[in-house]
Parts: sequence; structure tokens; C-alpha cells
Amino acid sequence: MMTNLFSVFDPSSSLMLPLNWLSTFLWVVFIPFSFWLIPSRMSTLWNKILETMHKEFKTLIKKSSGSTLIFISLFSLIMYNNFMGLFPYIFTSTSHISMTLTLALPLWVTFMIYGWINNTTHMFAHLVPQGTPPILMPFMVCIETISNIIRPGTLAVRLAANMIAGHLLMTLLGNKGPSLTSLMVMILIITQILLLILESAVAIIQSYVFAVLSTLYSSEVN
Repeated sequence: MMTNLFSVFDPSSSLMLPLNWLSTFLWVVFIPFSFWLIPSRMSTLWNKILETMHKEFKTLIKKSSGSTLIFISLFSLIMYNNFMGLFPYIFTSTSHISMTLTLALPLWVTFMIYGWINNTTHMFAHLVPQGTPPILMPFMVCIETISNIIRPGTLAVRLAANMIAGHLLMTLLGNKGPSLTSLMVMILIITQILLLILESAVAIIQSYVFAVLSTLYSSEVN
């Protein structure tokens, strides 16, 4: 019996070992399929997706083509883990701040160090938007500084909150099943299927948003 609604997201393992986080690396299993002599349809589809992401990120970064690799890898990692969480009895690592903040914070710190060391004048100029009245400049500096500092937190919380919200709703509806009539159970199953489709869309959208925002943050320091 659950003592807390959020206890469904608690790490738990029956082998007395923290094996939950191993689900984060299950995507490695799919890598060998990309080296087949004749690629499968899944491999071809995935390559098309990566090519599309590469073209889009390249226009955002406006730097060398290799710069998009880290953001494509980030998108792939988050999307795989989001989808893994939709399968029964698989730990959803992206619903934990410890996972999402680990992805967002090092990226943001790296961008800030690079920007302030190599483009110091540009970073100072970015604190005051163009056309700001002189009387508002001190306030704009404070606002821009705060909005810049909270960026890794918003990235992490956005991803974790969106993954938790859908899982919680599906858990709440699923727990009502035993106490419902046959007709209501059928309606509940249809509702759960629709929610699962919605969660699949959220899994793709949130990984895309995380990668695109990271790309935009990197383009600001160049």
C-alpha cells in the first residue's frame, strides 16, 4: 500500500542494489543495430530523425557542424529514457530532479564559463537589452541576471514535472479500476490508452524542448 502518492517514483530494487538507474543506459542496447550491413526500418527512421535534428540545430548554433552532436545526443538520451518510463515496472529516471539537473547544470555552467572568458563584452551587453531607458538599466541588469541564473533549474523542473504529471494521472486512474463497474472499466481502459498516447507525445516534445533550449543558450554566448 502506498503511504505517499509520490512513492511510485521512489527508487526500489529487490536485489539490495541500486539497479533502478540501469534503465537510463538501456538505450545502449539499440546501438549495434545501426552497424548492420543492411539497416532496418527502425534504424533508417532514426537516422532520418537525427539528420533533421542536425539541420535544425545547425541553423540555431551557426557554428561548425560538429557542435550539434552534443545536443543530438542529449535529445536521444532524454527521449529514450522518457519512453522507457512508459513501460511497466521500468524506473523513470527523467522524472527525478537528480537526473534532469545533472543534465542541465553542467551545460549551463560550461556555457557561462565559455561566454564570460571569451566574450566578456558581449555577456555584459546581453544584461541590458537594446533600447532600454537609462533609468531602467539597473533593474534590467538584476532581472536578466536572475533569469540567467534560474535557467538550469527551469530546464530541470520542466522536464521532471511534465514526466511526473502524466505518470501520476495514469497511476491515480489505474488505482480506481478494482472499485468500478464493467462499463466504467472499459471507459477507464480507453482513457488510459489515450493518456498513454498523450504521454508518448510529451516524451518526444519534452526531450525536443530540452535540447532546443540548450542549443539556444549556447548560441547566446557565441
